[in-house]
Amino acid sequence: MLSRDLLMATITEENYLKAIFHLSQKTDQVSISDLSKSLEVSKPTVNSMVKNLKAHGYISYEKYKPIALTKVGLKVAALILRKHRLTEMYLVEKMGFGWEEVHEIAEQVEHIESPAFFDRMDELMGYPTVDPHGSPIPDKKGEFLSQNKKKLNDCGIGSEVIITALRMSSKGLLEFLDSRGIALGSRLKILSKSTFDNSVMISYEGKKESLSDKVSERLLVEEVS
Repeated sequence: MLSRDLLMATITEENYLKAIFHLSQKTDQVSISDLSKSLEVSKPTVNSMVKNLKAHGYISYEKYKPIALTKVGLKVAALILRKHRLTEMYLVEKMGFGWEEVHEIAEQVEHIESPAFFDRMDELMGYPTVDPHGSPIPDKKGEFLSQNKKKLNDCGIGSEVIITALRMSSKGLLEFLDSRGIALGSRLKILSKSTFDNSVMISYEGKKESLSDKVSERLLVEEVS
C-alpha cells in the first residue's frame, strides 16, 4: 500500500516519472540530459526535480550515474500509464475519437486522482488489456501483461504478419498509417527489403506500399503461422 504522501505526487512529478519510465524502456542509462530533451526543460530544472523525486523515494540517483525508478516509483508510473491508456481506449471505443486524436486529451485526464473513476471506465469497456495503439494497460496493481512482439523490419521476406501494437506512436505516425489504410489488425506480407535503407515493401488488401525503416521499426507484429 502506498503512503498518503506518495499517492499525492504533483502533476509535474507524475510527468517526470512517466518520462523516466518511457526512457527506461529504450535504455538502462537514463540521464539528466535525456530527461531534459524529453521534457523540453533546462538541465538545472531537471536536476532540481530529480533531487526532489529521490527525496520522495521515487527514484535512485547518484551524480554522474543513471536515473532509475525505485519499486514505488515504478508502481506510481505504471498507475499513471494505466489512467492514460484507459482514457485513450475509452475515447476511441465509447466516444468515437480517432487513435491519432486521443493522446493530448489523455495527458490531461491521467492526473485525475479518483481510482473509482478509472475503475468504472475499465468496467464499462469490459476490462481491456491494451490501448488503441496496442500498448499494454497495467492492472490496478500497476503490473503489465508480458508481450512478445517483433518489429516489422526484423521479419524475413515472405513473412505474413498481423500488426498488434506500435512503438513510440506519435500523431505523425498515426496520421501516416491512416492515410495508407494501415491499422492494428492489418495483415501484411513482406515482399522485399532494401539493403540500402532497410525499407520494407509490403502487400496488404490488394495494395503494395514501401515503408521506411523509421516506420517499420515502430510496427510491432505477430507472425501468422
